[in-house]
Amino acid sequence: MTTDLIDSAEQETLRVSPLELFFDLVFVFTITQLTASLAHHLDGGGLLRVVIMLAVIWWMYDAFIWLTNAMPPTTHSRRGLMLAGMAGFLIISLAIPHAFDGSGVVFGLAYLFVIAVHTGTFAASGVDLGSVARMGALNVLNAALVVIGGYLEGSAQLSLWAVSLVIQLSTPRLVGLGEFTIRCGHFVERHGLVMIVAFGESVIAIGVGAGDAPLTAGRVSAAVLMLCVCLGLWWAYFGHGDDERGERALAELPARQRNFAAVRIYNLGHYGLLLGVLLFAAGVKSAVGHAGDQLGDAQAWALAGGIALFLAADTAIRRAIRLGPLLPRLCAAALLAVTVPLGTRLTALTQVGGAVLVLGLCFGYEELTARSAPASAGTVQA
Repeated sequence: MTTDLIDSAEQETLRVSPLELFFDLVFVFTITQLTASLAHHLDGGGLLRVVIMLAVIWWMYDAFIWLTNAMPPTTHSRRGLMLAGMAGFLIISLAIPHAFDGSGVVFGLAYLFVIAVHTGTFAASGVDLGSVARMGALNVLNAALVVIGGYLEGSAQLSLWAVSLVIQLSTPRLVGLGEFTIRCGHFVERHGLVMIVAFGESVIAIGVGAGDAPLTAGRVSAAVLMLCVCLGLWWAYFGHGDDERGERALAELPARQRNFAAVRIYNLGHYGLLLGVLLFAAGVKSAVGHAGDQLGDAQAWALAGGIALFLAADTAIRRAIRLGPLLPRLCAAALLAVTVPLGTRLTALTQVGGAVLVLGLCFGYEELTARSAPASAGTVQA
Protein backbone atom coordinates (compact mmCIF):
# COMPACT_ATOMS: atom_id res chain seq x y z
CA MET A 1 0.00 0.00 0.00
CA THR A 2 1.08 3.58 -0.43
CA THR A 3 -0.45 6.90 0.42
CA ASP A 4 -2.10 9.27 -2.01
CA LEU A 5 1.04 11.41 -1.77
CA ILE A 6 2.90 9.00 -4.06
CA ASP A 7 2.91 10.14 -7.67
CA SER A 8 2.46 7.95 -10.70
CA ALA A 9 6.17 7.94 -11.56
CA GLU A 10 7.06 6.52 -8.16
CA GLN A 11 4.36 3.89 -8.56
CA GLU A 12 6.07 2.55 -11.67
CA THR A 13 9.68 2.71 -10.43
CA LEU A 14 9.50 1.18 -6.94
CA ARG A 15 11.01 -2.31 -6.92
CA VAL A 16 11.82 -4.86 -4.26
CA SER A 17 14.79 -3.90 -2.09
CA PRO A 18 17.62 -6.21 -0.96
CA LEU A 19 16.35 -5.96 2.63
CA GLU A 20 12.98 -7.33 1.57
CA LEU A 21 14.74 -10.27 -0.06
CA PHE A 22 16.64 -10.77 3.20
CA PHE A 23 13.32 -10.60 5.04
CA ASP A 24 12.09 -13.49 2.88
CA LEU A 25 14.79 -15.75 4.31
CA VAL A 26 12.69 -16.05 7.46
CA PHE A 27 9.69 -17.04 5.39
CA VAL A 28 11.80 -19.80 3.85
CA PHE A 29 12.27 -21.13 7.36
CA THR A 30 8.55 -20.70 8.08
CA ILE A 31 7.58 -22.80 5.07
CA THR A 32 10.18 -25.42 6.02
CA GLN A 33 8.81 -25.65 9.55
CA LEU A 34 5.22 -25.95 8.39
CA THR A 35 6.16 -28.61 5.85
CA ALA A 36 8.04 -30.63 8.46
CA SER A 37 5.11 -30.35 10.86
CA LEU A 38 2.69 -31.57 8.22
CA ALA A 39 5.00 -34.40 7.11
CA HIS A 40 5.27 -35.66 10.70
CA HIS A 41 1.51 -35.42 11.32
CA LEU A 42 0.04 -36.20 7.93
CA ASP A 43 -3.53 -36.72 9.05
CA GLY A 44 -6.69 -34.66 9.41
CA GLY A 45 -5.64 -33.09 12.71
CA GLY A 46 -2.14 -32.26 11.48
CA LEU A 47 -3.52 -30.74 8.29
CA LEU A 48 -6.02 -28.60 10.20
CA ARG A 49 -3.28 -27.25 12.47
CA VAL A 50 -1.08 -26.35 9.51
CA VAL A 51 -4.04 -24.76 7.68
CA ILE A 52 -4.64 -22.50 10.68
CA MET A 53 -0.99 -21.69 11.39
CA LEU A 54 -0.30 -20.84 7.75
CA ALA A 55 -3.36 -18.57 7.61
CA VAL A 56 -2.37 -16.74 10.81
CA ILE A 57 1.24 -16.27 9.70
CA TRP A 58 0.48 -15.40 6.09
CA TRP A 59 -1.99 -12.70 7.14
CA MET A 60 0.72 -10.70 8.90
CA TYR A 61 3.51 -11.60 6.52
CA ASP A 62 1.42 -10.26 3.66
CA ALA A 63 0.70 -7.21 5.81
CA PHE A 64 4.43 -6.46 5.78
CA ILE A 65 4.35 -6.58 1.99
CA TRP A 66 1.68 -3.88 2.08
CA LEU A 67 3.83 -1.99 4.59
CA THR A 68 7.00 -1.92 2.48
CA ASN A 69 4.84 -0.96 -0.50
CA ALA A 70 3.81 2.13 1.46
CA MET A 71 7.14 2.77 3.21
CA PRO A 72 10.13 1.38 1.32
CA PRO A 73 12.93 0.51 3.78
CA THR A 74 15.17 3.36 2.64
CA THR A 75 16.13 4.80 6.04
CA HIS A 76 17.96 3.28 9.00
CA SER A 77 14.89 3.57 11.24
CA ARG A 78 12.67 1.75 8.74
CA ARG A 79 15.32 -0.93 8.23
CA GLY A 80 15.62 -1.38 11.97
CA LEU A 81 11.88 -1.91 12.28
CA MET A 82 11.97 -4.39 9.40
CA LEU A 83 14.70 -6.35 11.17
CA ALA A 84 12.63 -6.28 14.38
CA GLY A 85 9.69 -7.73 12.49
CA MET A 86 12.02 -10.31 10.97
CA ALA A 87 13.08 -11.38 14.47
CA GLY A 88 9.44 -11.73 15.46
CA PHE A 89 8.68 -13.97 12.48
CA LEU A 90 11.76 -16.05 13.30
CA ILE A 91 10.43 -16.73 16.81
CA ILE A 92 7.02 -17.59 15.38
CA SER A 93 8.68 -20.08 13.04
CA LEU A 94 10.71 -21.62 15.86
CA ALA A 95 7.47 -22.19 17.79
CA ILE A 96 5.65 -23.92 14.91
CA PRO A 97 6.59 -27.56 15.71
CA HIS A 98 5.04 -27.40 19.18
CA ALA A 99 2.56 -24.55 18.74
CA PHE A 100 -0.29 -26.86 19.80
CA ASP A 101 1.51 -28.67 22.59
CA GLY A 102 3.59 -26.24 24.59
CA SER A 103 4.83 -23.34 22.42
CA GLY A 104 1.50 -21.70 21.67
CA VAL A 105 2.10 -18.82 24.08
CA VAL A 106 5.51 -18.08 22.58
CA PHE A 107 3.93 -18.20 19.12
CA GLY A 108 1.21 -15.78 20.23
CA LEU A 109 3.48 -13.29 21.99
CA ALA A 110 5.83 -13.17 19.00
CA TYR A 111 2.77 -12.65 16.79
CA LEU A 112 1.67 -9.75 19.00
CA PHE A 113 5.15 -8.23 18.73
CA VAL A 114 5.04 -8.45 14.94
CA ILE A 115 1.66 -6.71 14.92
CA ALA A 116 2.97 -3.94 17.18
CA VAL A 117 5.92 -3.33 14.85
CA HIS A 118 3.68 -3.36 11.79
CA THR A 119 1.03 -1.02 13.22
CA GLY A 120 3.56 1.39 14.72
CA THR A 121 5.44 1.66 11.44
CA PHE A 122 2.29 2.09 9.38
CA ALA A 123 1.17 4.94 11.63
CA ALA A 124 4.08 6.97 10.26
CA SER A 125 3.34 6.18 6.61
CA GLY A 126 0.95 9.06 5.99
CA VAL A 127 -2.13 6.83 5.63
CA ASP A 128 -5.24 8.05 7.43
CA LEU A 129 -4.64 7.35 11.13
CA GLY A 130 -8.22 6.25 11.63
CA SER A 131 -7.74 3.43 9.12
CA VAL A 132 -4.42 2.46 10.69
CA ALA A 133 -5.98 2.48 14.17
CA ARG A 134 -8.85 0.21 13.08
CA MET A 135 -6.44 -2.13 11.33
CA GLY A 136 -4.15 -2.25 14.37
CA ALA A 137 -7.03 -2.83 16.79
CA LEU A 138 -8.38 -5.74 14.77
CA ASN A 139 -4.91 -7.26 14.41
CA VAL A 140 -4.31 -6.91 18.16
CA LEU A 141 -7.62 -8.67 18.77
CA ASN A 142 -6.43 -11.47 16.49
CA ALA A 143 -3.17 -11.69 18.42
CA ALA A 144 -5.03 -11.73 21.75
CA LEU A 145 -7.04 -14.75 20.60
CA VAL A 146 -3.84 -16.47 19.48
CA VAL A 147 -2.11 -15.75 22.81
CA ILE A 148 -5.07 -16.92 24.87
CA GLY A 149 -5.37 -20.00 22.70
CA GLY A 150 -1.73 -20.74 23.43
CA TYR A 151 -2.62 -21.27 27.10
CA LEU A 152 -5.26 -23.81 26.11
CA GLU A 153 -5.12 -27.19 24.40
CA GLY A 154 -6.89 -29.25 21.77
CA SER A 155 -10.15 -28.05 20.28
CA ALA A 156 -10.30 -24.95 22.51
CA GLN A 157 -7.03 -23.64 21.09
CA LEU A 158 -8.05 -24.52 17.55
CA SER A 159 -11.38 -22.79 18.01
CA LEU A 160 -9.86 -19.52 19.24
CA TRP A 161 -7.31 -19.47 16.45
CA ALA A 162 -10.09 -20.20 13.94
CA VAL A 163 -12.09 -17.23 15.28
CA SER A 164 -9.04 -15.04 14.66
CA LEU A 165 -9.16 -16.13 11.02
CA VAL A 166 -12.80 -15.04 10.75
CA ILE A 167 -11.81 -11.61 12.06
CA GLN A 168 -8.97 -11.46 9.54
CA LEU A 169 -11.37 -12.12 6.68
CA SER A 170 -13.59 -9.29 7.93
CA THR A 171 -10.76 -6.80 8.42
CA PRO A 172 -10.53 -5.43 4.84
CA ARG A 173 -14.19 -4.33 5.02
CA LEU A 174 -13.71 -2.65 8.38
CA VAL A 175 -10.45 -0.72 8.12
CA GLY A 176 -11.26 1.72 5.32
CA LEU A 177 -9.21 -0.04 2.68
CA GLY A 178 -9.84 2.76 0.21
CA GLU A 179 -7.36 4.92 2.15
CA PHE A 180 -4.50 2.77 0.87
CA THR A 181 -3.03 2.97 -2.63
CA ILE A 182 -0.96 0.13 -4.08
CA ARG A 183 2.16 0.50 -6.20
CA CYS A 184 1.30 -2.39 -8.46
CA GLY A 185 4.75 -3.16 -9.84
CA HIS A 186 6.33 -3.65 -6.42
CA PHE A 187 3.25 -5.39 -5.02
CA VAL A 188 3.03 -8.03 -7.75
CA GLU A 189 6.79 -8.57 -7.88
CA ARG A 190 6.91 -9.04 -4.11
CA HIS A 191 4.29 -11.78 -4.18
CA GLY A 192 6.03 -13.46 -7.09
CA LEU A 193 9.21 -13.64 -5.02
CA VAL A 194 7.27 -15.22 -2.16
CA MET A 195 6.14 -17.94 -4.55
CA ILE A 196 9.75 -18.51 -5.63
CA VAL A 197 10.54 -19.04 -1.93
CA ALA A 198 7.72 -21.58 -1.70
CA PHE A 199 8.91 -23.43 -4.80
CA GLY A 200 12.37 -23.50 -3.25
CA GLU A 201 10.93 -25.38 -0.29
CA SER A 202 9.66 -28.06 -2.66
CA VAL A 203 13.16 -28.44 -4.07
CA ILE A 204 14.57 -28.66 -0.54
CA ALA A 205 11.99 -31.33 0.25
CA ILE A 206 13.40 -33.44 -2.59
CA GLY A 207 16.81 -33.39 -0.95
CA VAL A 208 15.44 -34.01 2.53
CA GLY A 209 13.38 -36.92 1.25
CA ALA A 210 16.41 -38.50 -0.41
CA GLY A 211 18.48 -38.04 2.76
CA ASP A 212 21.71 -40.02 2.82
CA ALA A 213 20.19 -43.12 1.20
CA PRO A 214 22.05 -44.64 -1.76
CA LEU A 215 21.26 -42.89 -5.04
CA THR A 216 19.56 -45.70 -6.88
CA ALA A 217 18.12 -45.23 -10.35
CA GLY A 218 14.64 -45.09 -8.83
CA ARG A 219 15.51 -42.31 -6.37
CA VAL A 220 17.29 -40.27 -9.02
CA SER A 221 14.34 -40.69 -11.39
CA ALA A 222 11.90 -39.69 -8.68
CA ALA A 223 13.97 -36.61 -7.79
CA VAL A 224 14.12 -35.49 -11.43
CA LEU A 225 10.40 -36.05 -11.91
CA MET A 226 9.68 -34.10 -8.72
CA LEU A 227 11.77 -31.26 -10.09
CA CYS A 228 9.63 -31.42 -13.24
CA VAL A 229 6.52 -31.02 -11.08
CA CYS A 230 8.13 -27.99 -9.38
CA LEU A 231 8.81 -26.60 -12.86
CA GLY A 232 5.15 -27.19 -13.70
CA LEU A 233 4.03 -25.20 -10.65
CA TRP A 234 6.44 -22.43 -11.60
CA TRP A 235 5.06 -22.41 -15.14
CA ALA A 236 1.49 -22.31 -13.88
CA TYR A 237 2.30 -19.09 -11.99
CA PHE A 238 4.81 -17.33 -14.25
CA GLY A 239 4.27 -18.86 -17.70
CA HIS A 240 3.59 -16.44 -20.56
CA GLY A 241 4.38 -13.49 -18.26
CA ASP A 242 1.19 -14.00 -16.25
CA ASP A 243 2.58 -11.98 -13.33
CA GLU A 244 3.24 -9.00 -15.60
CA ARG A 245 -0.19 -9.29 -17.17
CA GLY A 246 -1.72 -9.43 -13.70
CA GLU A 247 0.18 -6.29 -12.76
CA ARG A 248 -1.20 -4.40 -15.74
CA ALA A 249 -4.71 -5.61 -15.05
CA LEU A 250 -4.52 -4.57 -11.40
CA ALA A 251 -3.18 -1.14 -12.28
CA GLU A 252 -6.16 -0.44 -14.54
CA LEU A 253 -8.64 -0.57 -11.67
CA PRO A 254 -9.78 2.45 -9.63
CA ALA A 255 -7.96 2.61 -6.28
CA ARG A 256 -10.75 1.24 -4.07
CA GLN A 257 -11.58 -1.66 -6.38
CA ARG A 258 -7.86 -2.36 -6.81
CA ASN A 259 -7.35 -2.69 -3.06
CA PHE A 260 -10.13 -5.23 -2.57
CA ALA A 261 -9.00 -7.13 -5.66
CA ALA A 262 -5.47 -7.20 -4.21
CA VAL A 263 -6.76 -8.73 -0.97
CA ARG A 264 -8.79 -11.32 -2.86
CA ILE A 265 -6.05 -12.27 -5.31
CA TYR A 266 -2.81 -11.75 -3.44
CA ASN A 267 -3.81 -12.53 0.12
CA LEU A 268 -6.54 -15.14 -0.13
CA GLY A 269 -5.56 -16.53 -3.54
CA HIS A 270 -1.89 -16.84 -2.66
CA TYR A 271 -2.79 -18.51 0.61
CA GLY A 272 -4.33 -21.30 -1.47
CA LEU A 273 -1.19 -21.47 -3.60
CA LEU A 274 1.07 -21.70 -0.55
CA LEU A 275 -1.06 -24.37 1.09
CA GLY A 276 -0.91 -26.40 -2.12
CA VAL A 277 2.89 -26.16 -2.16
CA LEU A 278 3.03 -27.25 1.48
CA LEU A 279 0.91 -30.32 0.83
CA PHE A 280 2.95 -31.25 -2.21
CA ALA A 281 6.25 -30.80 -0.35
CA ALA A 282 5.03 -33.02 2.49
CA GLY A 283 4.21 -35.75 -0.03
CA VAL A 284 7.56 -35.29 -1.77
CA LYS A 285 9.52 -36.27 1.32
CA SER A 286 7.94 -39.72 1.37
CA ALA A 287 7.91 -40.25 -2.39
CA VAL A 288 11.60 -39.55 -2.99
CA GLY A 289 12.79 -41.65 -0.07
CA HIS A 290 10.60 -44.61 -1.07
CA ALA A 291 10.52 -44.26 -4.84
CA GLY A 292 10.19 -47.99 -5.47
CA ASP A 293 7.66 -48.62 -2.70
CA GLN A 294 3.96 -48.11 -2.35
CA LEU A 295 2.85 -44.92 -0.63
CA GLY A 296 0.37 -44.68 2.19
CA ASP A 297 -2.98 -43.10 1.44
CA ALA A 298 -2.07 -39.87 3.26
CA GLN A 299 1.23 -39.45 1.42
CA ALA A 300 -0.30 -40.19 -1.98
CA TRP A 301 -3.20 -37.80 -1.44
CA ALA A 302 -0.86 -35.08 -0.16
CA LEU A 303 1.27 -35.41 -3.28
CA ALA A 304 -1.65 -35.26 -5.71
CA GLY A 305 -3.84 -32.99 -3.61
CA GLY A 306 -1.14 -30.36 -3.18
CA ILE A 307 -0.67 -30.03 -6.94
CA ALA A 308 -4.44 -30.04 -7.51
CA LEU A 309 -5.01 -27.35 -4.87
CA PHE A 310 -2.30 -25.20 -6.41
CA LEU A 311 -3.88 -25.50 -9.87
CA ALA A 312 -7.33 -24.75 -8.48
CA ALA A 313 -6.13 -21.64 -6.63
CA ASP A 314 -4.14 -20.55 -9.67
CA THR A 315 -7.23 -20.95 -11.84
CA ALA A 316 -9.26 -18.82 -9.44
CA ILE A 317 -6.60 -16.11 -9.59
CA ARG A 318 -6.45 -16.25 -13.39
CA ARG A 319 -10.24 -16.03 -13.55
CA ALA A 320 -10.17 -12.93 -11.33
CA ILE A 321 -7.78 -11.17 -13.72
CA ARG A 322 -9.51 -12.64 -16.77
CA LEU A 323 -6.61 -14.70 -18.05
CA GLY A 324 -7.29 -17.91 -19.92
CA PRO A 325 -7.59 -20.68 -20.64
CA LEU A 326 -9.03 -22.01 -17.37
CA LEU A 327 -10.61 -25.35 -18.23
CA PRO A 328 -7.34 -27.25 -18.92
CA ARG A 329 -6.03 -26.49 -15.43
CA LEU A 330 -9.28 -27.48 -13.76
CA CYS A 331 -9.29 -30.73 -15.73
CA ALA A 332 -5.68 -31.36 -14.72
CA ALA A 333 -6.55 -30.76 -11.06
CA ALA A 334 -9.33 -33.35 -11.31
CA LEU A 335 -7.17 -35.85 -13.21
CA LEU A 336 -4.53 -35.79 -10.49
CA ALA A 337 -6.88 -37.85 -8.32
CA VAL A 338 -6.32 -40.70 -10.79
CA THR A 339 -2.62 -40.72 -9.86
CA VAL A 340 -3.34 -41.62 -6.23
CA PRO A 341 -3.94 -45.35 -6.90
CA LEU A 342 -0.68 -45.38 -8.88
CA GLY A 343 1.14 -44.45 -5.68
CA THR A 344 -0.80 -46.64 -3.25
CA ARG A 345 -0.99 -49.76 -5.44
CA LEU A 346 2.14 -49.49 -7.58
CA THR A 347 5.05 -47.21 -6.61
CA ALA A 348 5.72 -43.62 -5.64
CA LEU A 349 7.77 -43.23 -8.80
CA THR A 350 4.77 -44.26 -10.90
CA GLN A 351 2.54 -41.68 -9.24
CA VAL A 352 5.06 -38.88 -9.73
CA GLY A 353 5.40 -39.88 -13.37
CA GLY A 354 1.63 -39.75 -13.72
CA ALA A 355 1.54 -36.26 -12.20
CA VAL A 356 4.21 -35.06 -14.63
CA LEU A 357 2.21 -36.51 -17.52
CA VAL A 358 -0.95 -34.71 -16.40
CA LEU A 359 0.86 -31.38 -16.11
CA GLY A 360 2.59 -31.93 -19.44
CA LEU A 361 -0.70 -32.59 -21.21
CA CYS A 362 -2.30 -29.54 -19.57
CA PHE A 363 0.41 -27.05 -20.46
CA GLY A 364 1.03 -28.63 -23.84
CA TYR A 365 -2.62 -28.13 -24.73
CA GLU A 366 -2.44 -24.53 -23.50
CA GLU A 367 0.57 -23.91 -25.72
CA LEU A 368 -1.23 -25.22 -28.77
CA THR A 369 -4.30 -23.08 -28.12
CA ALA A 370 -2.18 -20.01 -27.32
CA ARG A 371 -0.51 -20.17 -30.74
CA SER A 372 -3.83 -20.09 -32.52
CA ALA A 373 -5.49 -17.54 -30.21
CA PRO A 374 -3.05 -15.41 -28.12
CA ALA A 375 -4.34 -14.56 -24.64
CA SER A 376 -5.40 -11.02 -23.88
CA ALA A 377 -3.69 -8.84 -21.28
CA GLY A 378 -6.60 -9.37 -18.90
CA THR A 379 -8.60 -7.12 -16.57
CA VAL A 380 -9.35 -7.68 -12.94
CA GLN A 381 -12.89 -8.47 -11.85
CA ALA A 382 -13.94 -5.72 -9.47
